[in-house]
Amino acid sequence: MKSFLDQDFLLQTETARRLYHEYAADMPIIDYHCHLPPAQIAHDINFDNITAAWLHGDHYKWRAMRANGVNESYITGGKSDKEKFEMWAATVPYTLRNPLYHWTHLELQRYFGISSRLMPATADDIYNDCTVKLQSREYSVQKLIKSRNVEVICTTDDPVDNLQYHDFISKNGFGVKVLPAFRPDKAMNTDDLPALNIYINQLEQVADIAMVNFDSYLTALKKRHNYFAAHGCCVSDHGVDRIYAEDYTEREIADIFYKIRSGQLLTPLESAKFKSAMLYQFAIWDHEKGWVQQYHIGAIRNNSTRGFKQSGPDTGRDSIGDLPQARSLSKFLDRLDADGRLAKTILYNLNPADNEMMATMAGNFNDGSVAGKVQYGSAWWFLDQKDGMARQINTLSNMGLLSRMVGMLTDSRSFLSFPRHEYFRRILCNLFADDIENGELPNDLQWTGKIIQDICYFNAKRYFDFDKK
Repeated sequence: MKSFLDQDFLLQTETARRLYHEYAADMPIIDYHCHLPPAQIAHDINFDNITAAWLHGDHYKWRAMRANGVNESYITGGKSDKEKFEMWAATVPYTLRNPLYHWTHLELQRYFGISSRLMPATADDIYNDCTVKLQSREYSVQKLIKSRNVEVICTTDDPVDNLQYHDFISKNGFGVKVLPAFRPDKAMNTDDLPALNIYINQLEQVADIAMVNFDSYLTALKKRHNYFAAHGCCVSDHGVDRIYAEDYTEREIADIFYKIRSGQLLTPLESAKFKSAMLYQFAIWDHEKGWVQQYHIGAIRNNSTRGFKQSGPDTGRDSIGDLPQARSLSKFLDRLDADGRLAKTILYNLNPADNEMMATMAGNFNDGSVAGKVQYGSAWWFLDQKDGMARQINTLSNMGLLSRMVGMLTDSRSFLSFPRHEYFRRILCNLFADDIENGELPNDLQWTGKIIQDICYFNAKRYFDFDKK
């Protein structure tokens, strides 16, 4: 019987162990999509305790705690950080076979050298040990990042952000590139017209352009797109329930914008047309600048009205949606491709039923100009676990070229989440090794190891071309 979380964790054969330890383990990390706060990186903060570093903002853990019967006061409420940690420690033993069990103990090992299992009996010692370390300068945010061999981080930033912290990091470098990513979801959020109008007013102030019509709105957003490019941005990201690709005319969109500004309700079709126009325009700008555009597709958000009123968005009450995706996605990509305006694109699905569709859809629009120009992206969110990663890898292997995949990302709000790259790499090496052991792939560890290193690091390095930023 193997020991839990030993050096050969998830590596079932000698071939898997060699592939991981000799080829994958030491590859630098390019984390091209996450939600880390750039202000905390710029200020190189120290967390007050392990709860602040680990539980604040982590909706994965919050969902598990609620499922375990923990009162909201210990999750997003007013209980002390120590009390919240104790409730998380009481929950962890009940997360067996949930990826949180693996991630929790990987992070304790990799950052703090703690091999004890987290449970009520060990909670005090682990809380105190981690907290003492986190308060030392050797465990500042920048040190935490560098300790995991991270080379590039792309944060997620709204068009109205001034990017002052990215500027500060760039001018006071610490050996890791921290670049912004353009995330304009709020600019097309016709599902909440009061919030959209507030956002348009903010954009008006930031861009110093009066929002008299839709053309001025686009001018202001383009100005911010240019601003991001001038500050090192080369990646956009969109979190949408589906890709919108309704037919529309310029006159229709101008009229819809007028209705938005005058507080009139939109029909569902008008809302879809406005979102279609915005997605297309953002994609045109991305192509003009040579950016990589990412589409995270398929979440249904804020399902619990009670929970939303209690603690707001992004607090663990989102789930997998089941909207039809294929036709609108095809229409959107085809319009761009036909006009010669399709940027490098990464597609992520949240519904596993869409795996094969997404992988084959990506393959429709590769044109030979760039290896893996249109990518079927890594397993995302609810699929970001052992089974989900394996399914995504196997689907891409069957439907496209796994060898050209740009690897893993954290999609995380925690500075302790970088071991997810290790998790992915171990799973990847084990899958390749199984095929070698079964005689389904040649026993050529040098070539296979090269492919693994490409997936873990070199493909992303070439694809995003971060060296020029």
